[in-house]
Amino acid sequence: MTDRRGREAWGRRGEALAAWRLRLAGYAIVGRRERTHAGEIDLVARRGRLVAFVEVKTRALEPADDIVSLRQRGRVARAAEALLARRRDLTGLDVRFDVVIVRPWRWPRHVRDAWRP
Repeated sequence: MTDRRGREAWGRRGEALAAWRLRLAGYAIVGRRERTHAGEIDLVARRGRLVAFVEVKTRALEPADDIVSLRQRGRVARAAEALLARRRDLTGLDVRFDVVIVRPWRWPRHVRDAWRP
């Protein structure tokens, strides 16, 4: 998909599948496409005392191990910090950064604790 609308639709489908995968694993989705001054977080998932800031990667080919670049990691970490400051319901919870990789005709792969800021 080379046009912007096609990529956007593909990304939204990937985020929906990732949210579905996380819910099946016992997470509650407490935020989608959360925008802050520092950037956007694809999904915010909570399970018990844990809040996971999830980057969703929708790819047609097998992804590389470093699917989330160092720059993207910094952006997500800054956005998570900003979101935690404004969402009192997330205050005091354990924080983790996860990735869900969505590929055609495959079960979405959840990578827990994908990186630490």
